[in-house]
Amino acid sequence: MTQRSMAGQGRAPGKQQAAPPVSPTPVFPAIPPADVLGRLAALQSTPTAHLKQQWRELFGKEPPPFNRAYLQSRLAYRIQELAYGGLRPETRARLEALGEQLDGGNVVLRRIRADSRPLAGTRLLREWQGVEHAVTVLADGFEFEGRPYRSLSAVARHITGTRWNGWTFFGLKGQGRGA
Repeated sequence: MTQRSMAGQGRAPGKQQAAPPVSPTPVFPAIPPADVLGRLAALQSTPTAHLKQQWRELFGKEPPPFNRAYLQSRLAYRIQELAYGGLRPETRARLEALGEQLDGGNVVLRRIRADSRPLAGTRLLREWQGVEHAVTVLADGFEFEGRPYRSLSAVARHITGTRWNGWTFFGLKGQGRGA
């Protein structure tokens, strides 16, 4: 074989091919429990660039492109997890089992918030043309003027006489479904 054909095989003559580097298991810093409160308090005033650096150190990967509040909350949890320990395996298994009961093991459903409705018993108030209207959230619908309704849109239609998105009409559009 010629020098050229051996080079095409990825080896120099007479040399063994090196094995690809094995990435070591990441080692995360131990955080003494006495340091936790100070570190949590410092997160509030830490510049975002430093929060991202802490993320790299504490999670061993690049931070997600989310807002500052998300980074702070996840870092706060991670600091406590490294100081005090995470969830016990039994707790994780129990949470997984409960999740499977709720969604039948469908991982896609598990990632979607099950119900973005306000809690049953919540009263929604809306003033329309000088009249205040109150709707009570029920477990399976809504109550307005003593009558049950299946949707907020039906209530809004009853109040206004025109079609409305009920979540928008009652000011819930940015907080609940369809946001």
